Amino acid sequence: MGISQWPEMERPREKLLERGAQALSDAELLAIFLRTGLPGVTAVDLSRQLLEAFGGIRGILDANFQQFSAQPGLGLAKYAQLQAILEMAKRHLAEQLTRGVEFTSPQITRDFLRTAMRHYHHEVFACLYMDSQHRLIHFVPHFFGTIDGASVYPREIVKKALEHNAASVILAHNHPSGVAEPSEADRAVTARIKSAMELIDVRVLDHMIVGDQEVVSLAERGLI
Repeated sequence: MGISQWPEMERPREKLLERGAQALSDAELLAIFLRTGLPGVTAVDLSRQLLEAFGGIRGILDANFQQFSAQPGLGLAKYAQLQAILEMAKRHLAEQLTRGVEFTSPQITRDFLRTAMRHYHHEVFACLYMDSQHRLIHFVPHFFGTIDGASVYPREIVKKALEHNAASVILAHNHPSGVAEPSEADRAVTARIKSAMELIDVRVLDHMIVGDQEVVSLAERGLI
């Protein structure tokens, strides 16, 4: 049965318009991009096959032209469209990274971090330095590699906070595995940085972990 015969609110496009893009699965989002499937295969089913073949959204976005076009239902036109979408997202992010973005809700922060950090293949620990009105002063990716107690240095974050005269910070790092659940190491690093920042009267508002499907807030979990 084709997607047009599905109940209206199960169709990806209608679901997006009614509930927002964040309500869609990776397969549903990809299906909207593809628009059509193959004979006997809906766009959603084709999307599921592609996600499995590439190992997820990241694999599709990072694929070169040869890898991308080798899959059924894809080709030069789709590759060009995808590259245009990615470039628009990068330019949108570049505009967001300028001073003055206001982080007035957890969802704004999630959207920003998802765009800024989800594409990394390795673990990156970053900080958002903000003024007293929660307006962005600077977004800084600080540390790269496996994040644990030995690889994150609170003194570097303190130094940058003083340099920018920040009133508060939001800590963030990604989990390349795609699973955003906080670890014991994540909690320990958060506690160390919070203690260091208290010495210079800068608040740590949150520590957010970016995965493929969600961005987890330690503050919302009561872990800060």
